[in-house]
Amino acid sequence: MKILEGKVAIVTGASRGIGKMIAIKFAQEGANVAFSDLVMDDNALEVEKELKSFGVEAKGYASDASKFDLSQEFVDQVVKDFGRVDILINNAGITRDGLLMRMSEEQWDLVLQVNLKSVFNLTKAVQKYMLKQRSGSIVNMSSVVGVRGNAGQSNYSASKAGIIGFTKSIAQELGSRNIRCNAIAPGFIETEMTASLPEAEKEGWLKNIPLKRGGSAEEVANVAMFLGSDLSSYVSGQVVNVCGAMLT
Repeated sequence: MKILEGKVAIVTGASRGIGKMIAIKFAQEGANVAFSDLVMDDNALEVEKELKSFGVEAKGYASDASKFDLSQEFVDQVVKDFGRVDILINNAGITRDGLLMRMSEEQWDLVLQVNLKSVFNLTKAVQKYMLKQRSGSIVNMSSVVGVRGNAGQSNYSASKAGIIGFTKSIAQELGSRNIRCNAIAPGFIETEMTASLPEAEKEGWLKNIPLKRGGSAEEVANVAMFLGSDLSSYVSGQVVNVCGAMLT
């Protein structure tokens, strides 16, 4: 039997990068997958098609995770379409990097809205269903910069640090109902987002990684699969660093 057989998982921001790999990994392990992105473009439709190729139910939804009402509607529709929700992966996120002296209020607000408010929105929306089931696993995507900070990323770091505090609080609130909440803090992961970084910046990151390489989206997805599944049934309120020992 596959690890996630019969489970229903929601993955936000799953059209590319880490989110896409998590959705694929979940489908490979037998989960039915509902995923969201801002628009259902050709890329998102291809992801939906790929997920279905593993013999599971899969559906993509156009939804803005940073908007409270739209997030509620999205989750309600998923439960209507799939019958339940067992796992939530809060993965949607953006960057608007820059030194504080040059950062606009708009850049600050947008990153906090998309990265942190979305976690509140989706968790709030799935909570009522998981409480009724008396089971569920919520996995929030933080970052090593949410743990240690990073110059030029005060908005991103603040949003990812906020996710850690939120995760630990929700684990305590919902634990008595058999609902777990954990966070993943990826380090330097080789995705479309990091591919666009200047070579000197990439070398700076790699120099500080004891394993001397970037991580892969699949390596993050493997941890998400563990935290989402019953293999981690006594793991809650934790932050799992996937960073090649960057944080020790």
